[in-house]
Amino acid sequence: MNPQPFRIGSVHYLNALPLTHGLGNDLVLLPPSKLAVEMHAGRLDAALLSITEALFHPEHEILDGVGILSRGPVYSVGLAHRQPLSAIREIHLDPASCTSVNLLRILLDRCGCHPRFVPLADYASAPSLDNVLLIGNPAIDFRRTHGGTSELPGTTGHQWLDLGELWQAQEQLPFTYAAWVLRKDSPTALRRLLLDSAAQGLAALDDIIASRPEYDPAFRRAYLGGYIQYLMDAPARDGIRRFAAHLARVSGRPVYPPRFVQP
Repeated sequence: MNPQPFRIGSVHYLNALPLTHGLGNDLVLLPPSKLAVEMHAGRLDAALLSITEALFHPEHEILDGVGILSRGPVYSVGLAHRQPLSAIREIHLDPASCTSVNLLRILLDRCGCHPRFVPLADYASAPSLDNVLLIGNPAIDFRRTHGGTSELPGTTGHQWLDLGELWQAQEQLPFTYAAWVLRKDSPTALRRLLLDSAAQGLAALDDIIASRPEYDPAFRRAYLGGYIQYLMDAPARDGIRRFAAHLARVSGRPVYPPRFVQP
């Protein structure tokens, strides 16, 4: 078999698997923040990046049609907090977060909360901290270890603020966490390859759920295609535009209108 003609990057998270199912083993797999560095340096033709990366960089485009999004609770993006939101002064941030920290900043701003953000030194320390933002598999691990949905019982005493759920409540729109980000004037063949891969993955979703080793089948079934959605439709595009408007207000950086492209 010929090697993949394009350099494509993705993340290690379970929720990305349906979008990368048809791409074979030639993917570059990195944490979101490091993946963005490779994309901006021109070492990748496409990457499944945090949506914020496309909004901060005018030379990037967003492949229309598919993404990683939620239409309510997302389960794996949230703030574990011991303190009431109004009393929070400091939050430790998952080092892989980019879009999620900006989403958290926007949501807390609406609640009149403006804490200091500091890096999370390591995931093992998360249960000992009062307030910590977690995303992806580490968020799933944290929640499954400490139990509950909004209340986390046991010795940690944390509550869980699901960012997808709060965004939906505030905006009545889906939230897109990641999408295929391409360089400007990307080849049609690359766009088709990524959409075809997603179509294959979504058609094989039952097989992916059955065959993966992460967690248990019941959770995988609830998570993939349930909490995590993949269709980037008109409401999802409106959600990205709404997020861009809020991001421009709170980030202090230039934010560019999303550029959606199709094959």
